[in-house]
Amino acid sequence: MNKLFLIFILFVILNQSIAQSKDETFIKQIFDKELTEGKSYEMLEYLTIKIGARLSGSPGAAAAVDWTRYIMNEYGFDSVYLQPVMVPHWIRGQKESARLLNSKKYGTIELSICALGNTVGTGPSGVMSNVVEVKTFDELKQLGEKGVKGKIVFFNRPFDATMVSTFAAYGGAADQRQLGPSEAAKYGAIGVMVRSMASSSTEEYPHTGSVRYLPNIPKIPAVAVSTKHAELLSKILKEEKDLQLYFETHCRMLDDAPSFNVIGEIKGSEFPGEIIAVGGHLDSWDLAQGAHDDGTGCVQSIEVLRLLKAIGYKPKRTIRAVMFMNEENGLRGGQEYAKQAELNKEKHIAAIESDAGGFTPRGFGLTGTEEAKTKIKNWKPLLEPYGLWDIGKPGGGADISPLAPQGVTLIGFSPDSQRYFDYHHTKEDTFDKVNKRELELGAASMTALVYLIDQYGL
Repeated sequence: MNKLFLIFILFVILNQSIAQSKDETFIKQIFDKELTEGKSYEMLEYLTIKIGARLSGSPGAAAAVDWTRYIMNEYGFDSVYLQPVMVPHWIRGQKESARLLNSKKYGTIELSICALGNTVGTGPSGVMSNVVEVKTFDELKQLGEKGVKGKIVFFNRPFDATMVSTFAAYGGAADQRQLGPSEAAKYGAIGVMVRSMASSSTEEYPHTGSVRYLPNIPKIPAVAVSTKHAELLSKILKEEKDLQLYFETHCRMLDDAPSFNVIGEIKGSEFPGEIIAVGGHLDSWDLAQGAHDDGTGCVQSIEVLRLLKAIGYKPKRTIRAVMFMNEENGLRGGQEYAKQAELNKEKHIAAIESDAGGFTPRGFGLTGTEEAKTKIKNWKPLLEPYGLWDIGKPGGGADISPLAPQGVTLIGFSPDSQRYFDYHHTKEDTFDKVNKRELELGAASMTALVYLIDQYGL
């Protein structure tokens, strides 16, 4: 009996060793193929330079839908189709300006600003009033209606520079942008200026981003100011309390517009009903080309399927690339995708999102059952040689988050985060800021994980 048991154990170990050797070989093939014959950078160049900004409801977004459908068909995916979704249609308008008026020491100062997404505009008359600075909603509450009514509230809470994860720092600051206008309006403010969501305190350009107006509270105009000018405004306010601020914007929200998620897939040969989805969001803010946010995630997701086909790999499970529409100012695409998955009784075993930039890969964040997370963590020895050491922290993505109630394992591709908020939601988010090799390493990393999930399931 002991001899038979020993033989069994040796058989299991031998099979595991053979499987690991096979996986190591195939994953190396994935990286070799992408780093020598990859198409992700070529795709990104077209998406960002030929098409450019792609805010939901815009002609750029419509062009991006047409192009991604075309390119996935060109790569010979088994099926490519559009999933209709109605999206918000917000437009910025042409003129945006702001200035600090008649400082005794500095005179009139022009400020670098941009309207925050989904906000109402001021119209040609602009808004002008005294300005009060706060860092938290508690400070705002302490000022109350007496200290806020009829004024412009300046939210000036910076990123916590001690946080190594810039996404954690962003999470600690973004509420003032998202909810600040409604919180200020509760106390009678007529406008809001928010410090840009950026790691650096010396940037000269502003960062836009979405505002969420709360129901039954007046909608007031809101702008972001560059961190350099936020620092300057704060400094002057400490010296002169009775300062006036003026800003003018012409943005407005139109009726919802028709758009699409774009989906391409390769059918599984053994378990076609089990789906592994990879995706990024096709829309971008209107200020720039939307390279890191999220052109890189889109082309990396398409590249996963193209790369597996180029190698000649026949997946066991269905692998699907999803270009989500409207992550930036509504999340309608992600919500519609999850809704249709539930209605069609689709079984997603995993969803991977790339929406953290096209920088050097570091790992994957995981949200799911302990069993699924443990299985993925056990693949770390296969992924670590490619720099993928940070595997297992909570993670996922905005567009795939609506799949969570369906029991789907959610995975967020995690590149190095230190430079992301230099470009996030700004005019600087352009193709030239993306490194070709870093982008390709990310595409290969996602492909390697998809391969392992396809081979062994979760």
